[in-house]
Amino acid sequence: MIRHIRLPFTKETLAQIKCGDILYLTGTVYTARDAAHKRMYDAICEYRDSHKDDLFEETLTGKKLLEEGVLPIDIEGAVLYYLGPTPAAPGQVIGSAGPTTSGRMDKYTPTLLDLGLTGMIGKGRRTEEVRASIERDGAIYMGATGGAGALLSKCIKECETVAYEDLGTEAVRKLYVEDFPVTVLIDSEGKVYEYGKE
Repeated sequence: MIRHIRLPFTKETLAQIKCGDILYLTGTVYTARDAAHKRMYDAICEYRDSHKDDLFEETLTGKKLLEEGVLPIDIEGAVLYYLGPTPAAPGQVIGSAGPTTSGRMDKYTPTLLDLGLTGMIGKGRRTEEVRASIERDGAIYMGATGGAGALLSKCIKECETVAYEDLGTEAVRKLYVEDFPVTVLIDSEGKVYEYGKE
């Protein structure tokens, strides 16, 4: 099914989306690749370790971590695009914007999902642990077309670096996208899309 979605996702919308659905996303998406994921994950772990005597896990939320300066963005309700764009040419918002292999983020993903991350965009398979986390937290994993970065960049209307500028192309960016095309590869029930079996 083809769906036009305005971000952020609602729980009701996520529950209706099925694997194999083609989505056209409009709204805010954040970029983050492995270096940014590692930095966020390490900061979360350090915060947990330093507050283990007075921290109840259920009180640890994405909003709290943003307020405490642990995370640079509010991960609750966010969509992360596994992207390290090429430099923008004069007059362009962003350079080529194709997806990175998602498996690089698998170590860090369950932690971010537990903090409220609702969607991820990348390419390739995910581990069973990530699939189970997606199901547990009611999120989705979406695929963007690899090798089509120049075309995908045309759907990105605004781009602003918001964190980890020292990481260069792997810095966290806030994007505003319009009708950004993705395919749902794992839905909120944990069902995995199998190519050619829709």
